[in-house]
Amino acid sequence: MEASSRDMKIFSGSAHEFFAEEICSTLGVQMAERKIFRFSDGEVGLSLQESVRGADIFIIQPTCQPVNENLMELLILIDAMRRASAGRINVVLPYFGYARQDRKAKAREPITAKLVANLLQNAGADRMVTADLHAGQIQGFFDIPVDHLTGIPLLASYFKRILKTPLSEERVVVVSPDIGGVVRARKFAEFLNAELAIVDKRRSYDIANQSEVVDVIGKVDGKITILVDDIIDTAGSIVNASNAMIEHGAEKVYACAVHGVLSGSAIGRIAASSIEEMVFTDTIPLLGEKRIQKIATLSIAPLFAEAIRRIHHDHSISFLFQPKPKRKQDGE
Repeated sequence: MEASSRDMKIFSGSAHEFFAEEICSTLGVQMAERKIFRFSDGEVGLSLQESVRGADIFIIQPTCQPVNENLMELLILIDAMRRASAGRINVVLPYFGYARQDRKAKAREPITAKLVANLLQNAGADRMVTADLHAGQIQGFFDIPVDHLTGIPLLASYFKRILKTPLSEERVVVVSPDIGGVVRARKFAEFLNAELAIVDKRRSYDIANQSEVVDVIGKVDGKITILVDDIIDTAGSIVNASNAMIEHGAEKVYACAVHGVLSGSAIGRIAASSIEEMVFTDTIPLLGEKRIQKIATLSIAPLFAEAIRRIHHDHSISFLFQPKPKRKQDGE
């Protein structure tokens, strides 16, 4: 049976319902109904409020904080779809939690990204759609198709617009906050026709989320610098890198990342830092105290919506790399 001959139904977990609603609005479809609740001991309860038999199902759920709750909820959603005879179960993870545990950095460590891949597949997922995995090789952890979107063109387009004068463009340097992010930063720099610099940092493998800057490779003196990363969690590394930019003579420092995890003291660090503006996509909801003036959010939902539409009709999605940015206004 052709995928386009099936009904398409979009379900959302509770992690980022606004994102799912934006996707449904873009596609012009109604969100499918489900009920998620908790038993008194904290167990996740679920019931589907409509038939999914033979349908092309898309479950939208980033596994962001609280990570374990959202992951378990996703697994239960997948299991419910499978047991209700869904035609195809497509898991849409704007943000893939546990992606940073993709290898054994030292003896007797788990590879949790592979464990999560196994859980999703064993639950019944037929396909995964995600954006900017922390490590590209995670795609190989799955034995099902993985459509790996990227928010880098979206972020680059935003900076190309705000730094649109020829004088500014000539002075822009894109900076990778570590050696591992060089490929990502180089792609970003190509969009802006800018130079590339790299922060050489030393990470502690005994204490998570701690690192120190050793040196800066490249010329940033008198330049407008843009730090580019995939995930910003506690913001310690990115703030240290921004301080290094100023110490090496940078005129201004901007920063961006696809996924704004922003845990712990991240917001306080960003607010007190030398960073002019921090830009994220909306793969993870930024709510409450995280919505500060220094932080801007771009909507990546239209990119996911188009990917979903094309997957449903079995069309190629390889062209989805040049979306136009849309900055959300305060209060949206």
